[in-house]
Amino acid sequence: MRMTLHTDYALRMLIYMAARSNPVCTVNDVAEAYGLSRNHLLKVAQTLRDIGVVETTRGRAGGIRLAKAPETIGVGALVRATEAEFSLAECMQAQGDTCCAISPACRLKGMLHEALAAFLAVLDKYTLADIVRNRATLGPLLGLDTVAA
Repeated sequence: MRMTLHTDYALRMLIYMAARSNPVCTVNDVAEAYGLSRNHLLKVAQTLRDIGVVETTRGRAGGIRLAKAPETIGVGALVRATEAEFSLAECMQAQGDTCCAISPACRLKGMLHEALAAFLAVLDKYTLADIVRNRATLGPLLGLDTVAA
């Protein structure tokens, strides 16, 4: 399985915010730290706001901040909330008929479902806090001051 860029960027944005000593940042800050498109990250920030993981404030002093403690943001739940499609093969898609001739007798579909469940089960064991336990190493890579204020 390959996650979409939207999910990848959502995880990166959350890592950036969780690794910071200052709770408020801007989408521009995240874009510059990772060398990513500001416009794409604006959409990611909106998704994260819509699912209740970040809070956004407009205006001159505005920005984004985590809406929850990193210990309460589950990686598996986040991936489920940001990924639109988990079909590893055509036969796993929800829409009725498939083009595969062996679909009625194929056992691969069950194996792929099992693999996807295992993938998500591993992610369910971790939170955002687990990802940023190495703040001292992440900080310099992202251009952050990681000393708590």
